[in-house]
Amino acid sequence: MPTIDIDKVCWVILKAREFDAKTAPVEEDPGSNPIDEDMREVLEDLPDDPVEEELKAFIDSLNEDEQVELVALAWVGRGSFSAEEWPEAVAEARRLHNDRTAEYLLGMPLLSDYLEEGLAAFGLSCVE
Repeated sequence: MPTIDIDKVCWVILKAREFDAKTAPVEEDPGSNPIDEDMREVLEDLPDDPVEEELKAFIDSLNEDEQVELVALAWVGRGSFSAEEWPEAVAEARRLHNDRTAEYLLGMPLLSDYLEEGLAAFGLSCVE
């Protein structure tokens, strides 16, 4: 059973959903008023994306055990391990742990879905 604070996992899920919703920019540097552009740039995947930076900083601020469990939870959610194999998933995540956990997790296109499925495998949910 995961020991990471579920609120932390739910925060990552929420921010990952925002990050996943990003689209390729229509114009690299529109230079116009965001209101005139229907606020499209909020949904555009730009190099200095504040959602990505916030999510990366949050994951980097987690301690090693929390980072390891977040990775293991994503693996359970994507089906690489079952809930019954949790100790093995954690051991493998710990073995592979490095200082690029945030980059690794943000490279998963379905991170929010994987984390939600991982929680569900343990009967947990972000919905109260």
